[in-house]
Amino acid sequence: MLNHDAALAWLARWDRQQQGYLPDREERFTALIDAVEALGRPDPLVVDLGCGPGSLSARLMERLPQARVVAVDTDPLLLALGRAAYPHLTFVSADLRTPGWTDALGLDRPADAAVSTTALHWIGPGELKEVYAAVASILRPGGLLLNGDHLDTDDTTPALAALERALLDRQAKRVFGDDRPESWSDWWDAIKADPDLTELVEARATAAAHHDTESNLLSDHVKALRAAGFTEIGTLWQRGNDRLLCAVR
Repeated sequence: MLNHDAALAWLARWDRQQQGYLPDREERFTALIDAVEALGRPDPLVVDLGCGPGSLSARLMERLPQARVVAVDTDPLLLALGRAAYPHLTFVSADLRTPGWTDALGLDRPADAAVSTTALHWIGPGELKEVYAAVASILRPGGLLLNGDHLDTDDTTPALAALERALLDRQAKRVFGDDRPESWSDWWDAIKADPDLTELVEARATAAAHHDTESNLLSDHVKALRAAGFTEIGTLWQRGNDRLLCAVR
């Protein structure tokens, strides 16, 4: 049976393995939350897109305790971990690629920001425009889309793209040396081996979304955001190819 303490332990391991791919993960979280805070409301309404187990949402609430954060994902296991670990957060099960997903959020006013970290690259280029159009529909004028992810520029500046990846790799070596955290696959293997999570693992196997293509190019996201009606698009923070992309509604 999944309880609060067990969920917190799994999420500590989750954060550690995620940092293995993102040595400046906490700095990126800080930059993203700084941008939300800079909107000037002590009680912003924020939607966390592809929230996973709620790492970003929890940090948002720590900094802005009056905020209302609605965290949405489609993975039943990660949602269960988040609900057990962070009972003060609001989690919604919905697939961003399914039309009408915004209806499940239960918003009573337009959101001030939609945020995401290391999640939206799972949406294929052909689906990005519709997803970003749906996000735009729930944001107030002047609201922000803040997307922290690995976004590459191989299609426009391939030499710079290679240098960006090299910078991130060297940063990881400085931070971790030979003591690299467990990998994504190792973490999931450990989850599958926990008998207390068997039902959730089976539920995930049934419900897991299939990703035929990914959107790892910065240009795919910029084009889709422009097509969805966002007025200004740019990078607020960057380390190598790890960027915080911001779009203004």
